[in-house]
Amino acid sequence: MVDVRKLLKYNETVRHKYFEKLSKLSWEDLDKNREASFHSIKNIFVHTLGAIDYWIDFLKKESLRSRRRYDEYVTMKDVKDYMKHVEKRSHGYFNSLTTANLRDKFTITDENDKTFQVTAEDILIHLFEEEVHHRGELIALLWQMNIEPPPMGWKGL
Repeated sequence: MVDVRKLLKYNETVRHKYFEKLSKLSWEDLDKNREASFHSIKNIFVHTLGAIDYWIDFLKKESLRSRRRYDEYVTMKDVKDYMKHVEKRSHGYFNSLTTANLRDKFTITDENDKTFQVTAEDILIHLFEEEVHHRGELIALLWQMNIEPPPMGWKGL
């Protein structure tokens, strides 16, 4: 079995490769509305960080996540600072996480007011999937710009 923490560490490694690739683009290219899920490449990248930030709040019963709007990120330094903030919070959570904690139960209410129970592990798997989903979107947008995405693959595959 793969430990979900290893999946999230993999995502972090790949996230840094994408950050470096995106840092080489002009701000105009990053911020351009490309009619994607969150419109721009920058917003999609920030959204993935926001999802992690939100769920760490949820899992830790905190309210420390950033509530900045996408248009408040005006430089890659702003995005990098947010990435550092999110990663510091997630490292703190993962470092304190035990195998037993992965089975902690939480009640979630969806957008249709339906409630259901999930475990901490379910939420962490969702975080992994959320970032992979939007990374695919970034790949497609980069290809449309004739830019090769960063190499990636689990264990170098």
